Amino acid sequence: MIKDRVNICLIGAGRAGMIHGRNFASRVPGACIISVCDPSEEACAAAAGELGITDTFTDYREALKDERVDAVVVVTPTAYHRDIVIAAAKAGKHILCEKPMAMNAQECEEMIQAAEENHVKLQVGFMRRFDASFVRAKELLDSGAVGDLVLVKSLTRGPSIPKPWMYDIHKSNGPLAEVNSHDIDTMRWFSGSEFQTVYALAGNYHCGDARQDFPDFYDNVILNARFANGVLGCLDGAQGVRYGYDARVEILGTKGSIMLGDLQDKTTVVYTMDGGKTADVVQSWMHLFREAYLNEDISFVKAVREDGPVLVTGRDGLMAVRVVNAGNQSIVTGNVVEL
Repeated sequence: MIKDRVNICLIGAGRAGMIHGRNFASRVPGACIISVCDPSEEACAAAAGELGITDTFTDYREALKDERVDAVVVVTPTAYHRDIVIAAAKAGKHILCEKPMAMNAQECEEMIQAAEENHVKLQVGFMRRFDASFVRAKELLDSGAVGDLVLVKSLTRGPSIPKPWMYDIHKSNGPLAEVNSHDIDTMRWFSGSEFQTVYALAGNYHCGDARQDFPDFYDNVILNARFANGVLGCLDGAQGVRYGYDARVEILGTKGSIMLGDLQDKTTVVYTMDGGKTADVVQSWMHLFREAYLNEDISFVKAVREDGPVLVTGRDGLMAVRVVNAGNQSIVTGNVVEL
């Protein structure tokens, strides 16, 4: 039996949260956002005004008491994911949890267990799996279009300087989690295998304010990997690059390669008489993956309405967090880390 409508509570009204909020307000069939929760009363009021709703909460525990709510979208700092997701599961709410899933593997396992025990859906927010170009690349790869897979290289570089709370690696897990969780999941998805070994190098090149109090903080990272099936992986991540939002993937096979992504935003290029050349550059992940977020939200609601499987599971989130933790360990120790 298909459920007529899924009532959504948004927990976390920041930039990413509002992407989901806008989708559920008007663009997701069979869904309706009925409440928003954020510790900031100002953020709640702004979100409610934009989304056209009246019910706001500053405490997620109070929001979960609303029996009208069928599902929650958790878009808070990572350190709070475990407690919110477990509470939501116990309240019988289906869950879409943004990446990174949690701080460590144990927290992920507890979240998965809570969802299973309370018979609710748990989907993790790796929206690149819903991007049309990424889906097409996966189809081509699986069809053998480039032969046997050899290497997956994934790059994500963000333009903005990290928020101050992200400087503490123990609270944020660093750029490997905040920025490059998507790359880790992409590499795992395309390889069709699990990370077996990782070796990572990192440094702080842009964030001078963090060097004294947070000497372990890094804003650039390279992670090389081998998968259990022998495929090689390479991750290139950065924050604070300023030149634009850069997300690209190269898939190398024995008979060819597949390229994904382009820093140039539009095809319009300007040539000037002094020999100059300019073009528009992608400035934000919110713009680049706008439709992927929508497809992700549609897929989640479809799974809830039809009682079907989610396409990105808690285990997918767990495996990415394991790689983040292993990569951070490798950065600190200088060693290859086996998973």
